[in-house]
Amino acid sequence: MASPVNCVILVGILSKDTTLVMSLSSVLGSDFRVMDVADSEPSEELLRDGHFDALLLDFEPASPLLQRWASFLESAEPQPSVPMILLAGDENRRQTLALIGARAHGYVRKPLVVPELRAMLRGAYERRSLRGELAAVRRQLENRVGLEGLIGSSAAMQLVFKLVRKVANLDASVLIVGESGTGKELIARAIHNVGNRSKHPFVALSCGAIPETLIEAELFGHEKGAFTGSVGTREGYLEQAGNGTLFLDEIGELSLPIQVKLLRVLQQREFSRLGSSRSIPLKARLVLATHRDLEQMVSQGTFRQDLFYRVNVMNIEAPPLREHAQDIPVLVQHFLRHYSELYGKPMESIEPDALALLQRYHWPGNVRELENVMQHAIIMAEGLSLEVGDLPKNIREQEPSDVEDFLPSGSFERLLRDYKIKLATNAVEQCNGNKTIAAQSLSISRAYLHRLLRHAPGPAESGVTEIGITNSPLTFASGQ
Repeated sequence: MASPVNCVILVGILSKDTTLVMSLSSVLGSDFRVMDVADSEPSEELLRDGHFDALLLDFEPASPLLQRWASFLESAEPQPSVPMILLAGDENRRQTLALIGARAHGYVRKPLVVPELRAMLRGAYERRSLRGELAAVRRQLENRVGLEGLIGSSAAMQLVFKLVRKVANLDASVLIVGESGTGKELIARAIHNVGNRSKHPFVALSCGAIPETLIEAELFGHEKGAFTGSVGTREGYLEQAGNGTLFLDEIGELSLPIQVKLLRVLQQREFSRLGSSRSIPLKARLVLATHRDLEQMVSQGTFRQDLFYRVNVMNIEAPPLREHAQDIPVLVQHFLRHYSELYGKPMESIEPDALALLQRYHWPGNVRELENVMQHAIIMAEGLSLEVGDLPKNIREQEPSDVEDFLPSGSFERLLRDYKIKLATNAVEQCNGNKTIAAQSLSISRAYLHRLLRHAPGPAESGVTEIGITNSPLTFASGQ
């Protein structure tokens, strides 16, 4: 996810407080450019994409401007593309919060805390950027970005597409390696579907899912009476694949005796059913996969070296999702379309805040885990758009130290983490130290509240800067 830290964010401000307007230009820093909109009347031009990156609306008690903007936003259709942030003191909080419900991005209480305002502005910019990214993703899907079930525009996935096309029409064995959940079978199917065997069967067998005592009969087939319980003749997977493709997943789970027999099949290009001496020519092309390190297994004596050389003629690596995280938006949109249709729930989009959480997650289960998360979210969703609350708990409550402590100071993600910690600290103070009530007030678990509080700075470390707008002179707390 791109960070806006190195971009100049253009901020429009509607305020009668000239001191506030002048001070914001200096205290926000070089990442922001503030323009006075001078009490402009609400209009679609101000909210049109490309006019501002964010719009600050400063409301005084009983402000006629507040009422005009509230009425305008209630009737605005579609949702304004420029995010709006509302500034208001406690005495005007209720009216301001009512306006948030009418499509504003957020609310900042006065006197303004500069880091909080910076984080809110960057968050608004990020949200707007993500909306644009989602729109681009939808266009990509409409143009069928990907290759026969594989989706992605990253360099890692483009390399996979290139290798798939290179090997598709060859008869050589292909070994697909990668962590669990990276889509190795999808790569195998893509090889089959774009190659010259696409009109013939694609047969898949997971070697780790079948007991060792049965794997030989499953592969080679058997004649009636070949062993106890074989009541009839049965074709094995090698025979069922015909002139198509046989995909053997998790070949690292094969025992050494079965490895010997598979090696002979690959060398001789023929096999026999159990209980028969008749040779059957191997017509199928073999594609194999594993999540294990076969070279290490060779050195340990648990995988035959000659079989490794035979199956590793061409090697394709399925990249873990963390190495092509830029593909998460297009994958999310793909799963959103697929499962919303499957479950009969007409989902239209995902909220940028929810997408941002998915992009920050480390995905140990890779694309398979993302697919499961999307199914969960679609089942939980009640509206037409997936929201943060629809995501599983482990995605919503990512450990701050796991995903954000490495980020540079001043980055959007770091500021967001600090803002969460500040919210947690303030909630505990307002609830007189009762962490259970504080967690409930924030709609988070008590465990997550504790994790946030562990990262809270001491009083001497907080260094908060405030802009006082009640009186004309600026007032600063320690740390400016």
